[in-house]
Amino acid sequence: MSKAEWETNEEIEIFREYLKIPSVHPKPDYTPCVEFLKRQAESLDLSVQVVYPANEDNPVVVLKWEGSEPELPSIILNSHMDVVPVVAEKWKHEPFGAEMDDEGRIFARGTQDTKQVGTQYLGAIRALKAEGFQPKRTVYVTFVPDEELGGHLGMREFVKDDYFKSMNVGFSLDEGSPSLDETYYVFYAERTAWPFRYKFKGTAGHGSVLLPNTAGEKLCFILNKMMDYRASQVKRLTDDPELFIGDVTTVNLTQILGGQQNNVVPAELELIFDLRIAVDVDLEALEQQARDWCEEAGGDVEIIFERKDDFVAPTKIGPENPFWVAFEQSLTELNLKFKPQVCPGGTDSRYLRQQGVSALGFSPMNNNTPILAHDHDEFIKADVYLHGIEVYKKIIPAVANA
Repeated sequence: MSKAEWETNEEIEIFREYLKIPSVHPKPDYTPCVEFLKRQAESLDLSVQVVYPANEDNPVVVLKWEGSEPELPSIILNSHMDVVPVVAEKWKHEPFGAEMDDEGRIFARGTQDTKQVGTQYLGAIRALKAEGFQPKRTVYVTFVPDEELGGHLGMREFVKDDYFKSMNVGFSLDEGSPSLDETYYVFYAERTAWPFRYKFKGTAGHGSVLLPNTAGEKLCFILNKMMDYRASQVKRLTDDPELFIGDVTTVNLTQILGGQQNNVVPAELELIFDLRIAVDVDLEALEQQARDWCEEAGGDVEIIFERKDDFVAPTKIGPENPFWVAFEQSLTELNLKFKPQVCPGGTDSRYLRQQGVSALGFSPMNNNTPILAHDHDEFIKADVYLHGIEVYKKIIPAVANA
């Protein structure tokens, strides 16, 4: 297709309209998104419900396509409305202009993370309804807020809501990631996030003497231990090319805090680490190791968790899970290469898995699509976007009739 054909394509027009809504942090206004989605629901002859599980500023929009056997566990097609901030001067294109170049690249914040998924669901449903398809299971299309800040005002509260409980959800699709080659990523699990700080207390005094038991000495001991652990995970990735970043534990020093001036030995210092813990790691043993290091460092070292997620069991990806079987068969019939992976980041799928829902993260973007989520000049090509609709046209009926 040419640029002119892409620009007049109904699905591309709808997508670009959605991209132009600046539902951007730190204070996203979701009202235009809600109105846009209500119009989409009307055009698709789907019922729509707006739920406020956390507060009135964070709506969850739910479109409902009722199945012929609504007593069966339902399907959720989930995406989030919010997008991360932009540094406008770093963009060559207006971040919320949804501009298209001659190659069909559509530039806007949210083209990869993750407004594209939401409107691709709608495009697939539009095509399926036009063909007369009726799902056995009820299909819900959910648009949630706050995912980019952890979903605490979105999906985390929504799964506790009476409306969600009435949905009787059995399976969910949510966002995935672009792929650098022809293989699609399918995320069936997520690592456990434990950002925490070490707080060191020690002898304070003049910088001209060698004081014993200083906070700096303890910091150095812990820093070496954590960096050694980090190096062991780097080595695992280097030694085994089959491993993905989500298969190992990532350890990153993100902040060093403390001190007054250059000739004063401080009484307190702090290190803050971001840990994303692999699904095969014993969390209790890991925490105990970290606390043992505190004692080995000389004592008076405290661990403060900024966040301490519980372990969430992966979704089963085998013949015992009919939704996985249907999903896998769909991609196979489309002759698409795919690889199950542990998601390296965090998505709303973890809240659904905690409720016993089978959840997969999948964004049909490959063909060497550069990974630009949260980056400048984020884009998706029009042909990749439209191909994604065709992929969902295959997946949605398969899981809805599983």
